[in-house]
Amino acid sequence: MHQPDHPILTEAQRSVPQLQWVDTFSRVLDTKFRIPGTGVRFGLDFILGLVPGAGDILSLGMSGTLVATMARHGASPRLVARMLVNVVLDAFVGSVPVLGNIFDLFYKANYRNAELMREYYEEGRHRGSVWPVVLAVIVSILILMILLVWVTFKIFEFIFSLF
Repeated sequence: MHQPDHPILTEAQRSVPQLQWVDTFSRVLDTKFRIPGTGVRFGLDFILGLVPGAGDILSLGMSGTLVATMARHGASPRLVARMLVNVVLDAFVGSVPVLGNIFDLFYKANYRNAELMREYYEEGRHRGSVWPVVLAVIVSILILMILLVWVTFKIFEFIFSLF
């Protein structure tokens, strides 16, 4: 998926300040920079992924914040579930050393989630604020962060046991 760094959401969607933030931050995380001489774009998510464990946890937190913001602005529970699948896949595959970094170059969960939100709005299915979904997102992300910390700890424990 090679995207130029241009707005994801429509002009009308970006007129809502929080959705403008979602659009901008999604691009900062996934497509802000380009590898010279190629069409491959990357963002802060890829850069953070270079820091084993801590970078992935920080990236997961930022992605969770994006999903929670989109949920607060009308994403349905089903749409939020799809977004969380993107975030979880990105977090867990992205945490695998080297392979995860390559994966992060091509699987842009935040960009995909903003595109899902744009399509959802375009279909006219926006429902307004949905606080129960927001709380579920926050709890899910916290649980995933704890799990990711535990997995990272176990990986390091295994690596150090080899020496």
